[in-house]
Formats: sequence, C-alpha cells, structure tokens
Amino acid sequence: MNKWIQKSIKLSNSTGYLDELFEVYLIELGNIRGIPNNIQNEIKEAFETGNKVDLITKLLKLPKFPIDDPYIASLRRHPSLLSKNPETIERISRELFALGVTSILELVRKPKAPSRQLSHSFRNWLKTLNYPFLKEDDFRENNDIAFLDGGDKKLEKFAIDELNVKNLKKGIDFLLKIKNKYVLGEAKFLTDFGGHQNAQFNDAIATIKSKSVKAVKIAILDGILYIKGNNKMYKDISGKLKKENIMSALVLREFLYQL
Repeated sequence: MNKWIQKSIKLSNSTGYLDELFEVYLIELGNIRGIPNNIQNEIKEAFETGNKVDLITKLLKLPKFPIDDPYIASLRRHPSLLSKNPETIERISRELFALGVTSILELVRKPKAPSRQLSHSFRNWLKTLNYPFLKEDDFRENNDIAFLDGGDKKLEKFAIDELNVKNLKKGIDFLLKIKNKYVLGEAKFLTDFGGHQNAQFNDAIATIKSKSVKAVKIAILDGILYIKGNNKMYKDISGKLKKENIMSALVLREFLYQL
C-alpha cells in the first residue's frame, strides 16, 4: 500500500477528520425557493378543485417538483405528454393529493441538496492552496506551479487535446502544472456504501486507470472508504488499487510538494 493511502487511512481514523474536511467540502444550506403568489394561488385552486392535470402543470413551472419521480423530467420537457398518459397523471396526482397542499408548498420551496454543491466547494478550496489559476495560454507556458482556470468543458478540452485523455465519461475536477509536469485529478466525497456512491468511486478510479495519459493522475477521495471493513471500497484501495495515487484532499498539498 503506498504512503498516500496509508496517510489517508490514518488521518480519516483520527480525531477531527470530518471537522477538517468541512474546510474542503463546505456545506452551505441554500436559500428557500420562492414561489410567485399567482402560482401559489393557482396550485391551491387546482388542488382544492381536484384538477389533476392543472395541478401537475402548475407544479412543473417551478424548479423543484414536490415528489421524486423519474417521469417528471419527461413531462417537464414535453408538456404534450400530460394529455396522452392518463394513468401516469393518475399515479402522480394520487401521491400529490395524499401529501396535502401545505406539504406540497413546503416541498417545492426546499433548497438544492447540499451534495450538488460539493464539486463547487472543492474547487473553491483549491484556491486556498495559494497557487494561481491561469488561462490556457499562460497555464501552458507556466514554469512554476499553477491550476488551469475554467469550468468542466475547458478542463476537459485541454485534457483531451493536450494530455491524450480518451473516452472521458466524467469531467475532471482540476488540472495542475508543476514545472514541466501535468497533474489531473477527480475529487469525490463518499458518504456511504452502495448504489450512487459506488458509481462515484468507480468514476474516480476510471480516471486514474486511463492509459497513455500525459499527466500524473490522482483520485482525491474522502469519506468512509478509509474505514477498515468488509466493503468493496476498502478492499480495493488496500488490495488491487494499493499502488495508485489515491488520497484524501487533506494530504494533497504534501503530495504536490513531493512532485
């Protein structure tokens, strides 16, 4: 097992790990979503009169639908489906009427889930490392230490065009240049086992396992994967992945120093 995984395991099992990690993945509760008074009144009226199609139509005008249903995205994108699928409308409206109008209005006001803010939070934290973020031309010519400035598309394009990254299924979270050496990485905060969290883990591993990439590849992983147990993540990082550049964000600065 390489020293970066070992350091991360030791760190994550020590006092204050999650406290320190909060500096990296700062959770900011979003603002309560507002509802225009006219839309709110229309929702109440549709509910009180039992108008199923009208109730769903009014709710689709809002950013947040009150229930999680995989069919909502299709109805939002193609409103004509509302009149063509009575059984779907019946099923969704049955759930809405069971909630009650007060609960519906509370749910549509809910802020965005904090998990959706984690990638943005990580990139903000990178700026606290005090390395400059440079535009592409300056980044390419830089002979010291710097990050490439820009969003997902900018980083992805540079990685494909300049670093021979192929079949990139997910975006990368940072590109760094140290003298004549490039470093690319993906960051994940893994809070549980199974399902979506395993997929997140696999995405990060796919990035560092990419072949023929002209860069040092890092998976910045934090959370429960470093806690010893009979789970796939720990087995992988202590077994078949034990020589890979996998580490906590909290040891990233030290890793960069040794480069």
